[in-house]
Order: sequence, then C-alpha cells, then structure tokens
Amino acid sequence: MTKTLLITGASSGIGAATAKAAAKAGWNVALLARSADRLEALASDIGDAALPIECDVTDRGALTTAVSRTIAKFGALDAVFANAGKGVSKAGTENGDPDEWHDMIHINILAVLYTAHATLPELRKTNGHFVVTGSKAGRDHLKGSIYGATKWFVHGFAGNLAQEMREWGGRCTVISPGMVNTEFFDEPKPDKLQPEDVADAVVFALSQPDTSAVHEIHLMPND
Repeated sequence: MTKTLLITGASSGIGAATAKAAAKAGWNVALLARSADRLEALASDIGDAALPIECDVTDRGALTTAVSRTIAKFGALDAVFANAGKGVSKAGTENGDPDEWHDMIHINILAVLYTAHATLPELRKTNGHFVVTGSKAGRDHLKGSIYGATKWFVHGFAGNLAQEMREWGGRCTVISPGMVNTEFFDEPKPDKLQPEDVADAVVFALSQPDTSAVHEIHLMPND
C-alpha cells in the first residue's frame, strides 16, 4: 500500500523539492501552504499522488481540516514533514522588531507544535514518522539571532518528541541544514545547499527500516 506524507510549507523551496522527491520515491503527498496557486501548479506537476490544500499552519482548525482531507483522500497518514518557517528582516535583539518576532514564533514554533498535535493521533495508527526542519542556527550560538533561538526550540522539541513517539513505535527526525538556496534569502546562493539536497535527506530518513531511527541529519554546503 502506498504511504502518505503530509508537508507544510510545501509551495516552494525545501517543501516543494521534498514533495517531488517523495512522490518519485512512491509516496502520496498532501501539500499544505498558504499559496494556493503555487500548490496547484506543484500538484499538477506531480500528478494523482498529490493533494494540494491551502492552509495557514498557525490556524489549528485549518490544520485539523487538512489532516481530515488527507485521510479522506489517501486513507492513512504515515509521515509528516513540518517544514513551514520564516525569518525576520531586522537582526539582533535590541534592534529587532517584536512584531516580526511574534509572527516568526507563531510559524517556527507554534505551527510545529500545532502540526504535531493534529497529526500524532493518525501517525500513532501507522507507527509513523514526524520530520521537522531545524537549522545549523539551532545548533550554534549566533549573535543576537532570534531566528536561531526558534530553531533551538525545534531541535529540543524534536529530541523530546522522538522519545515520546518511541513508546509506540514512531520516529522523529530533525533535518538540520546550513545555508540553502531558497527564497528565504534575497539573493540566489548557487554555491550553497540546494533544496533537492535537503529533500534527499528527508527521503533518506523516511526510507530507513523499522530497526533504525535517524534522530538528526545535519548537512552543510560543500564550499
């Protein structure tokens, strides 16, 4: 039976690349993001294995509906990739923008928690896998980086969730990339990691046998 992966932040960058890589590896993919047009285009490229769902991942009700639609379409949920995230335009603590922090924390932290809360009951049924996008910034101390602090939370939560899911046969993996060439940056970064590199790491984690739990994959640009 074909397995199903739900991806947040699926409309571009790492999320879109992972959707394509997972579909190529034989997975059904539920694609969640706020950009309906991009989702529809991506789903059209992938074909019948893709289900586009316009969804604000900071909205718990919208997430619950998205999970229900995924189950209705594909029958079960085997894995989740909590990938949605954002940064801020003003770096530092003293010079940062608290309104930007508010929005970033809701996406980088609360949306990850909401996604886990909404999907774990279904993942429990399949001994499923929860994957989340961390960052090198969640492993290092970067001067005044509030974004980095949110990723420290993600890394800590992923480790704790791995222990929680282990009790019923589930697995949790944090994917920790260095700089990736995505729209996150204003200028292209062709010599850095590509979204497809991160996507391959996600598919690798998902493809491990039941005897193996990959808790973290840390990948860096080879420059």
